[in-house]
Amino acid sequence: MKKEDIITLPNPHLRQKSSKVHVITDATKQLIDDMTAAALDWEASRPHEVSAALAAVQIDRLERVVIVRANFDDKNDERFVPLINPEIIKTEGEPVVIQAEGCLSVKHIYGNVLRYPKVRVKALDISGQEIRIKADGFMAMLLQHEIDHTNGVVFVDRIKDTPDAFYTLDDTGELQPLNFEESIKDNAALWS
Repeated sequence: MKKEDIITLPNPHLRQKSSKVHVITDATKQLIDDMTAAALDWEASRPHEVSAALAAVQIDRLERVVIVRANFDDKNDERFVPLINPEIIKTEGEPVVIQAEGCLSVKHIYGNVLRYPKVRVKALDISGQEIRIKADGFMAMLLQHEIDHTNGVVFVDRIKDTPDAFYTLDDTGELQPLNFEESIKDNAALWS
């Protein structure tokens, strides 16, 4: 798969709940391979960004599967960890903005989202074994973002009432404030 296979808003599938995976099959494994290929192709076209994670719905497959980068510090490490049927089982702390979030399915917009600083997640690995993850900071934010995707929620849905929370990426890879009113006018389909 290629970056062009990643669907973007206003595609209505991004706001639909994904179905639980009942049996991990060869098709599930192929889905994970396709997601990885699309994420890496997207990343190859972005000099200042890393593809940190992707949900199956983002390649238009309504299944509760996400992939998370194994190593965020090394762009040359292209391994992803698949999480099947991930769900948050515990949150800790008061929601805070961890950092501005971006999304492969939301073009040119980044935003501040309130997220729990610590989460516990359970999921299945590729062999069908249950795994549990304790995450804080960036990883906690990332897991909440991806699990939102499996529930039909896109990050802009969580910040539309916070006009000073939107950004865009400039040519040097730095976040710059985005004029909210212009963004709404130019991207009205994101909020429909």
